[in-house]
Amino acid sequence: MAFSILLCFVFLLPSLSSSPDPLCNHLDHSALLQFKNQFTASSVSKTRSWGNSSNCCLWDGVTCDSESGHVIGLDLSLSFLQGQLTSNSTLFQLIHLQTLNLAYNDFEGSSIPSQFGDLPNLTHLNLSLSLFTGEIPPRITQLSKLVSLDLSVILGSLRLEKSTWEQMILNMTDLRELVLDYVNMSSITPSSFYLFVNSSSPLVSLKLKDTKLQGNITSDILRLQNLQQLDLSDNNNLKGQLPKSNWSSPLSSLDLSLTSFSGGIFDSIGNLRQLSNLNLGSCGFQGPIPLGFKNLTHLTHLNLGSNKLSGETQFLSNLKLLSSLILSNNDFSGQIPSLVSSLKHLTVLDFSENNFNGEITNVFGELSKLESLSIFGNNIGGQLPPLSNLSQLSSFDCSFNKLVGPIPNEICKLSKLVKLELSHNLFNGTIPSGCYSSPSLKDLHLNDNHLTGSISQFSSYSLEKFDLSNNRLEGNFSESIFGLTNLSLLSLSSNNLSGLVDFYQFSKFQNLGTLDLSNNKFLSLMSGFNENVDLSLTKLSTLNLSSLNINNFPQFLVKLPDLMILSLSNNKIQGTIPKWFNDVGNGSLFYLDLSHNLLTSVEYFSMRDIKILDLSFNKLQGHLPIPPWGILFFSVSNNKISGQISSLICNASSLMILNLSHNNLSGPIPQCLMAFPSISNLDLRNNGLTRTIPDNFSKNSALKTLNLNNNKLEGPFPRSLAYCDQLQILDVGENQIEDTFPNWLEGLPELQALVLRDNKLHGTITSSNTKHPFWKLRIFDISSNHFSGSLPAAYIKEFKGMVKVDSVETGSLYMENRNDPLYQYSVKINLKDNARELEKILKAFTILDLSSNKFDGEIPKVIGELYSLKGLNLSHNGITGSIPQSMGNLTNLEWLDLSWNKLVGEIPPTLTNLNFLAILNLSQNQLEGIIPRGKQFDTFLEVSYEGNSKLCGVPLTKSCSKDEGKLPQPSSSMFFDFGWKPVAIGYGCGMIFGIFMGYLIFLIGKPQWLVRTFGGQIKKQKKETRNRVRANRGRTN
Repeated sequence: MAFSILLCFVFLLPSLSSSPDPLCNHLDHSALLQFKNQFTASSVSKTRSWGNSSNCCLWDGVTCDSESGHVIGLDLSLSFLQGQLTSNSTLFQLIHLQTLNLAYNDFEGSSIPSQFGDLPNLTHLNLSLSLFTGEIPPRITQLSKLVSLDLSVILGSLRLEKSTWEQMILNMTDLRELVLDYVNMSSITPSSFYLFVNSSSPLVSLKLKDTKLQGNITSDILRLQNLQQLDLSDNNNLKGQLPKSNWSSPLSSLDLSLTSFSGGIFDSIGNLRQLSNLNLGSCGFQGPIPLGFKNLTHLTHLNLGSNKLSGETQFLSNLKLLSSLILSNNDFSGQIPSLVSSLKHLTVLDFSENNFNGEITNVFGELSKLESLSIFGNNIGGQLPPLSNLSQLSSFDCSFNKLVGPIPNEICKLSKLVKLELSHNLFNGTIPSGCYSSPSLKDLHLNDNHLTGSISQFSSYSLEKFDLSNNRLEGNFSESIFGLTNLSLLSLSSNNLSGLVDFYQFSKFQNLGTLDLSNNKFLSLMSGFNENVDLSLTKLSTLNLSSLNINNFPQFLVKLPDLMILSLSNNKIQGTIPKWFNDVGNGSLFYLDLSHNLLTSVEYFSMRDIKILDLSFNKLQGHLPIPPWGILFFSVSNNKISGQISSLICNASSLMILNLSHNNLSGPIPQCLMAFPSISNLDLRNNGLTRTIPDNFSKNSALKTLNLNNNKLEGPFPRSLAYCDQLQILDVGENQIEDTFPNWLEGLPELQALVLRDNKLHGTITSSNTKHPFWKLRIFDISSNHFSGSLPAAYIKEFKGMVKVDSVETGSLYMENRNDPLYQYSVKINLKDNARELEKILKAFTILDLSSNKFDGEIPKVIGELYSLKGLNLSHNGITGSIPQSMGNLTNLEWLDLSWNKLVGEIPPTLTNLNFLAILNLSQNQLEGIIPRGKQFDTFLEVSYEGNSKLCGVPLTKSCSKDEGKLPQPSSSMFFDFGWKPVAIGYGCGMIFGIFMGYLIFLIGKPQWLVRTFGGQIKKQKKETRNRVRANRGRTN
């Protein structure tokens, strides 16, 4: 009997435990159908099935209450609804809703209806990524039962006002998840985050990525007692610091990347023992990583990239679970730590752009899960290990280092390798055979090395980007390259390749975007027009055929309809530009470089949409060609153009860089050139321009360099130049300007080079009482004028740019024009009897030249504080008094000319401290006493001191005592001119002067000039400087 009862119970149990589906409330049923009909939907939309059953509780995305049948849940995410969501929508009749998800739909930019606030039972609301716009309605803050709210959008189309934000925090006291990514919160001050702290918020997850928050945010937001996920990333103007102490939190994910958080990282971070994801990339953190990091044993993702962190990397020793480690773009140094080999779970490792050095040991060999490895931009040397154990490696970048030796063939044989970047090293030998046969390799960059040999035959054709430029490869152009039909980038420039290349063969590359064959002097191009071949390179946007001995414009260019960038520079193209050339690019061409050819006319050139046009270094004659109205860069320098600058040039009001230098232009400068709103570089030097400099510089001028040197300009300085607060280089030397010193320029905050030499300037030099006048100046040349009075001591003591120059070890050697890379700063300075143009200006090139004026009085002692000064010329004045002892502090000085003054007293022995002094001229003064001996002074010759009748001692023939000897006289080949009298070069000169002389040889390109000038060869010494390139690694497709 008991068994029978038990058996019946077992069979009845399923029916007792399950209940029938609830019946949908008829009002909710009607509201849902009306809501559906307000929108169009795709075939995969959840609403497509609505109406197939009379019970709406069975419809996709609908959840009903089991007793009442009211709709309490609606999930229409990814339903592809399209249409406006209006305030009278029947959706708002579903007043029993508890969860509502409308994410990933298209509500066509409609505003969020305030009627969402009439759904009082909502606990979960998700309206993300559904193309809502406008202001988030304040009534939404009435949803006091909300536990989760997601209003994230794309491109900041939603806006949250301060009052709504504060009411949201105060009213939604149960909120555990808040996602507002990309919502515009710019009106909200970070101080309002105190409300979270004061309300003891239960918030678990807060995501505010790219919400335009700005100002200082308190670190208390990082201490919320329940917070597990915090994302404040991509708020560039949001400032803050990490807690120094008392940081105890259940945080498991913290993302502050791309904010302005700064300061140190402290040991207190070690209290976040649940942290698995930490992203502090691209902030302003600095200093060492604290040992407390060792406590973060749950970390799987760590990004500290793009900060100023330094010191040891021992903190990694306990982080055994790391799968992603990014330390790029910091100041970590030493060898790559061996403890990295213990991080067995790593799939991503990025140590790029630091100061790591030494050799690569087997530190990566055991990281069998590694998929991406980047160590580019360090100082790592030695040979590259094979890395054959990294079977999962798909991307390897060790470019911009000092790696030597052959490239291991095993690297190219890694079966999953997709990207191999070995450029800018010192690799030699041939291209590994594995690179020709890898079936997976798509990006291969071996450029800027010392590779030799020829390009072999390919047996695998997976490559999409192939760069071998700047090597020493030779031999015939490999025909097997034409089998790489997937190529989007091919660069073989600057090698010694030879042979005849049929350009029409490139028609096989349907994806080719960039082709660079330039600088292969033995390579010839078959460039005729072939009507029978369809050259359908529809994606080719960049073509560089410079330095290929091309004699005529290649006719195949007309078959490239989408060409945007074209360089034919440094060829032998002569005559005029043909009419058909205007069809190249079919209107898409915006960059054209025809410089360094033999062109004589651009009469038929009519590309109206060109933005960058370089016609410099040709043989253009006649009147100045007028650039198109929308052009940004226009250069016709170093031609034979004559006549006046036509006022038609004023139509090109978008010009940023205009270079008309080294021509035969005459007449006045059009006033519009000074008023162009965007012009940053204006170069009119070495012409015959006359009249005055126009005085209409705009108040918002973008001008950074103005070079009017060697013209016939006259009159006073234009006072409106004071508006050019971005001006860095001003060179008006060698004109006929007649005025007093323009002290109203002293307030220009960026001015670094001021050249006023060889004009008709006069009067005393006084300051206009600016707080820090000329504080960035590195070159100050007012020589060959008529200035009088005392030397400008008030200015000299403020020349902070000559006190300490930026180190050239960690950046470019030159004063860079970062925003306008097509134009290099230049000035003309007096380096001996002849003025010399410096097309690039060394950062360390600091010069003070006050020579050939009428200055009197004494040399101010403060001149001895210009510690980085390289050249000082005070010659041909009426300076009196003695040489200051403080000049012995100028330990970087390489040439010094005090000749033709009225200096008295002895030569200070402190001058022997000038270890780099290679040129000295103290002649034609009234100096007396013994010439100091030792160091560089033992190398100077008699001509350095002539005209000082009371001087004695070596190297003069006049002895101060019978015991003194005399250095043997060198031959006349050691003499050369500097300033206005012959002086001697120290034949024991140091490395810095060697760099400078080597720089001049590189700049001028004619060593014969040095032979003529010096009467003999000067031995150059080299100094290697690290020029680390930071760049987005992306390549043009």
